[in-house]
Amino acid sequence: MKKKKVNFNELVKKNKEELLKDPQELAKIEERLDARHSHSK
Repeated sequence: MKKKKVNFNELVKKNKEELLKDPQELAKIEERLDARHSHSK
């Protein structure tokens, strides 16, 4: 049985809504993303 593919944008939107309730978690993820981007250059 295949899982229904969720639209990536939908997923991001849902995650952002969850994170708005938890600013600390959002900050942690942003730090991780920044680190990932700075390494790729």
